[in-house]
Amino acid sequence: MNADATVAASLVEAAETRIAAYDWPALTAELDGFGCAVMEKLLSPQECRQIAGLYPQEQHFRSHVHMARHGFGKGEYRYFRYPLPDLIGGLRGALYPRLAEVANRWNERMGIAMRYPGTHAAFLEQCHAAGQARPTPLLLQYVPGDFNCLHQDLYGDLAFPLQVAILLSEPGEDFTGGEFALTEQRPRMQSRVEVVPLRQGDAVAFAVHNRPVQGTKGNYRVNLRHGVSRLRSGMRHTVGIIFHDAK
Repeated sequence: MNADATVAASLVEAAETRIAAYDWPALTAELDGFGCAVMEKLLSPQECRQIAGLYPQEQHFRSHVHMARHGFGKGEYRYFRYPLPDLIGGLRGALYPRLAEVANRWNERMGIAMRYPGTHAAFLEQCHAAGQARPTPLLLQYVPGDFNCLHQDLYGDLAFPLQVAILLSEPGEDFTGGEFALTEQRPRMQSRVEVVPLRQGDAVAFAVHNRPVQGTKGNYRVNLRHGVSRLRSGMRHTVGIIFHDAK
């Protein structure tokens, strides 16, 4: 194992200790029932400020997106470049195996043949072989009037079906408004909305695209989108951890 791989493995190991402290059977039940689950206080306030403070530092990012130019909403975000910041890279590697278990079970229930490997490194090899090699973790910044339209973060043919967002700012102190929301389109029924209350450092894991729901005649798929409501005041930062890379 080379030096970079050794460092990456140690970062994931440290993050795994943090991730293992959560009640994963309960989180899995939330994901199965509602398509999302909250991990409270995944990051400390100091870690939140540290990551948010990276936003103006160009050297950490590969691209800068202004949402209004693309019809995505109003606000902006930046995609990190490789190597990712240590904390984000470690959490990405540590969260993946837990969520891969959920993803594989969901695919089985939906009759989808794809099964995800046990480690994030192995999954990234599949992404890169498919021509998806650009990192997707991102840092988002909102100011008053900004919002994020409902969307799905797919980026290519190979997409991991769950992702994680971590709120870096404190509601009521740093900003007001800006609630994280999911919508779920159900066959022949009206859409369901889930508004997820988060505090600084809380993370929400959620379905990117589809998830299975148990019906009277077996499992059926629902289609999900996520977004952020209008910011009323202040400034809001969020880090998004997407597990597949982009074309």
